[in-house]
Amino acid sequence: MRLCLVGFGSVGQGVAEALLLKNKFLKKRYGLNVKVVAVADSSGAALNQNGLNLEKLLKIKQKTGKVSNYPNYGVEGVTALEVLDEIDYDCLVEMTPTNITDGEPARKLTIKAIKDGKDVVTSNKGHLALYFPKLMKIAKKNNVKFKFEASVGGAMPIINFAKYNLPSCSIESIIGILNGTTNFILSRMASEGSSYEQALKEAQELGIAETDPTYDVEGIDAACKSVILANSIMELNCTLEDVDITGITNITPEAIDLAKDEGYLIKLIAEISKDRMEVSPRLVDKNSPLAVDGTLNVAMLKTDLAKNITVMGRGAGPLETASAILTDIINIWREK
Repeated sequence: MRLCLVGFGSVGQGVAEALLLKNKFLKKRYGLNVKVVAVADSSGAALNQNGLNLEKLLKIKQKTGKVSNYPNYGVEGVTALEVLDEIDYDCLVEMTPTNITDGEPARKLTIKAIKDGKDVVTSNKGHLALYFPKLMKIAKKNNVKFKFEASVGGAMPIINFAKYNLPSCSIESIIGILNGTTNFILSRMASEGSSYEQALKEAQELGIAETDPTYDVEGIDAACKSVILANSIMELNCTLEDVDITGITNITPEAIDLAKDEGYLIKLIAEISKDRMEVSPRLVDKNSPLAVDGTLNVAMLKTDLAKNITVMGRGAGPLETASAILTDIINIWREK
């Protein structure tokens, strides 16, 4: 399978590292020979129809910050859309930054690849939260695979789990923690007595929170993920505008302590059902499956036949997210 990687930040580099680690495994277990024939970032691209050397590519990116500096095969200034016309590939792996204003450039890249008859795997949330029904309709019309496990919960396998392991069940609701950054902040406030500002600073120093943490701390990231789950698992046909959102910026150490005294923790909880779409801080019993610490994500699926099922996993990290992307690539290979 020939891959075109668009976006070569931490997640894109994680995918390259994962492929270096797992290439022999993929060939032996699945008969899947993966070649990365193109990689694009904001500087341009590196293209080689015979496959790029991922080890060399990673060294160049880490040393110079530009994949276009790849010897002989680097092209400076070329756009990702142009790359899709320049190279013959089988699957687009789209990992550009999330944009919840208009979903670009992910939306245009995804639609072009699909209309060109290429399969698509994405870790992006923006275009899915804004245009999910339209994108799925285009994918179905063009008879291609469009997968997005990595867009929700990092390594937590919730979308594939619901699709492949619970096909007999109707899922009535999903309640969970879908953002690792806010969970880390609230966990540190609870365990260390830190203020919100202190916990956020620590998260930023550890690389868990972005320099601008707005998407995370205001609940927008979790809301985007809620929309994706609502559409992909529960077929609710909703968008980001349908979610009531409250972030964690007003949570105080006093509120945390008061909750602890009563046997509760405060967590940023997403609730998804046909009657309610909400992301907000809530009290969680300290013995609840939702009482997870650090950057862990967790989701409880309420079903008609299997009752309540809980899934948990690391919600962030390059290799963790790459594991979900590779799972989607493997599933495309197996299905086709």
